[in-house]
Amino acid sequence: MKNRDIDLVKSVAIGAPARKEESVGELIRTVVYALLIAIVIRTLAFEPFNIPSGSMTPTLLTGDYVFVSKFSYGYSAHSLPFAPGFLHGRLFGSLPKRGDVAVFVNPHTGEDYIKRIVGLPGDKIQVVHGILTINGEASKRERVSDYTEHEWNENYDRPSDDVRYHYIETMPSGVKHDILGNYISLPEDSLPQDDTDVFEVPADDFFAMGDNRDNSNDSRLDLGYVPVDNLVGRADRRFISLTAGAHLWEIWRWPWTLRFSRFFGAVN
Repeated sequence: MKNRDIDLVKSVAIGAPARKEESVGELIRTVVYALLIAIVIRTLAFEPFNIPSGSMTPTLLTGDYVFVSKFSYGYSAHSLPFAPGFLHGRLFGSLPKRGDVAVFVNPHTGEDYIKRIVGLPGDKIQVVHGILTINGEASKRERVSDYTEHEWNENYDRPSDDVRYHYIETMPSGVKHDILGNYISLPEDSLPQDDTDVFEVPADDFFAMGDNRDNSNDSRLDLGYVPVDNLVGRADRRFISLTAGAHLWEIWRWPWTLRFSRFFGAVN
């Protein structure tokens, strides 16, 4: 073999491991960059949340997963993970709009809650025989076809069907959304939360209610007023949905537990 051919073989043999090591390094860098981008997006832009209960039925169902826009109301210690201790108030803050569906931190328990914001600082909120009243102006409530609520019954490991009063509510601002009342087998608008005193929302707080009006622990009850600083973000869009009682990691059940009709729907 000629010397020139020997040198070529040596260069190929010596260079091959280097190219392999370079490929592994590029793969690691790509993975690291992707993780950093995902962390930045999750921290500053959109964060996924799972709906654990039926307090927002029929707008959001147990098992829905939603993207929450974290920049909609600015940033606070409650919306930024590992926020520095000196961070008080909100950066780039703005008030939510009446009717927004928002994620916030329960000021009493520290848990993440999701409700509809119906009252802003200075508003006077009252519920009169099931009708939401804002600053003395009653919302419009139109009854539509009854709603069959499918929730998981842990005692029987199967869904239980409960038929509820179903309404379209139009707030004085014009925001329109679905709400539920009591079971149709029971008198409607007969619970304590269906007739309340007037709540005057303090400065820097808001008033939140669930769309499942007779099955929601909200500002009419134990939750009370919520500080604006406790806002995490606005729920903008569903991206996946599973039947109540199913878990995302149970991929072997997906063909039967995925609610495809609820994928990628807007949260109104």
